[in-house]
Amino acid sequence: MKSVVLQSYNRNIIRAMLGLKVEEVSLPDIRDDELLIKVHAAPVNPSDIAFIQGNYNIVKTLPAIPGFEASGIVIDAGKKSSKYIGSKVSCFVQSDGSGTWAEFVVANVEDIILIKDGMDMDQAACLTVNPFTAYGMFDIAIQYESRAIIQNAAGGQVAAFMRKMAMNNGVEVIDIVRKQASATTLEKEGAKYVLVETEDNFIDRLGELSKELGASVAYDAVGGELSGLMFNALINDSELVVYGGLSGKPIADVNIMDVIFNNKIISGFNLMDWKSEISEDDFLRISNEIQDGFMSGIYNTSIRGISSLEEIVAGLRSYISDMSSGKLLIKP
Repeated sequence: MKSVVLQSYNRNIIRAMLGLKVEEVSLPDIRDDELLIKVHAAPVNPSDIAFIQGNYNIVKTLPAIPGFEASGIVIDAGKKSSKYIGSKVSCFVQSDGSGTWAEFVVANVEDIILIKDGMDMDQAACLTVNPFTAYGMFDIAIQYESRAIIQNAAGGQVAAFMRKMAMNNGVEVIDIVRKQASATTLEKEGAKYVLVETEDNFIDRLGELSKELGASVAYDAVGGELSGLMFNALINDSELVVYGGLSGKPIADVNIMDVIFNNKIISGFNLMDWKSEISEDDFLRISNEIQDGFMSGIYNTSIRGISSLEEIVAGLRSYISDMSSGKLLIKP
């Protein structure tokens, strides 16, 4: 099969991309509880960029095939998994010997989601990470009975799902972006409270809005000083949920008195941990609910472009130039 192959990790993103090659590799062996999936499409996520740089929490034996997420059709399976042959699935693969930027990928049965009839397969390619991340994190706001939430990286796909879920539950959203152009785009889409972190009055405005709206949960995908600013802006009895580190910097400027006296906490959210903590029945119910949202038009992943395996370097260059404008789909 054809696949993208990573020969070496490199923290310099340009060098990391230029080191990617398209090669013919042998199909992986299939175990009893595994499936061979013909890939329809595989998205490029920030985690994929971090992976090829060697900055992700998953490190594969090199040479390795990148890509964690994909949609496709099961064309072969192990003895315990034959009932899935012919099924449309979305998968999330972290195993050492496989990756989704290829014509075929091997996935464990526990790492797939069966795709409902009527679900678009391009959208299904982006199903297993961002929508479920947003769902799991928004449940924290529900538990707090929060009247409002704060989120940074607000131009991204997780943030877009969070806004939809908040709207459906009557929760206000304070969105934080880096550039005025991103703020203008969100406001045109209907976002009510959008702050640009480089503006002179950003800190004061964030605190004022948080107090006015009663923001008791904040979602941080960035890290650095912005983490502390968001944490400090929250009302008492609140939580900062960290789910990314786009800045590459440690959390800073946290008001320690808030931690000691005002019952404010910092936690981390990891999708795989969340998934392991819920029952199979609950996961199936949530999966059906999310897919129904896609098919009814409530949810949508913005897709900015499509790349073949052979065009991977050019595609990645375009993607990293403006990651908030939508996903790049790789189609073998």
